[in-house]
Amino acid sequence: MKVEKIIKNKKQFLDLLLLADEQENMIDRYLPSGDLFALYDDDLKSVCVVVPINSETCELKNIATYEKYQSKGYGRALINFISDFYRNDFKTMLVGTGEVSRILAFYESCGFEKSHRVRNFFIDNYDHPIFDDDIQLVDMIYLKKDLQEQQGCSLQGIFEQI
Repeated sequence: MKVEKIIKNKKQFLDLLLLADEQENMIDRYLPSGDLFALYDDDLKSVCVVVPINSETCELKNIATYEKYQSKGYGRALINFISDFYRNDFKTMLVGTGEVSRILAFYESCGFEKSHRVRNFFIDNYDHPIFDDDIQLVDMIYLKKDLQEQQGCSLQGIFEQI
């Protein structure tokens, strides 16, 4: 496995980013200013975008794994990598998601804990109803992770910037 930080042509990963955020103009709000990481294990498996919020906090805005590679540990590996990557720069990482038990449980298993809720986020910011696991998303549920408590990640040694 290797992780690459993508500097140019970030939109080439749009098909994968759209799996996690299905409205392109929402991705356009954070992709230009965000750091895009791609995880490869022979071929591309997962991507994520992280943006700084302030001097102490960054936010994981998008993380997506191709469906045929889901539940194989690639998303978790990418979260471990970025947690380690940012731990000297930020104290806290946020991630926002819909109120879907499976997804909340995944983030909690990666060391995140529930933080706060933004009411009607999906209704107010998307031009159509958003569903996940047949559940209409309404509120954004934010989780947070203390990056200072993280241990080193084995992927750090195979990081490339392109």
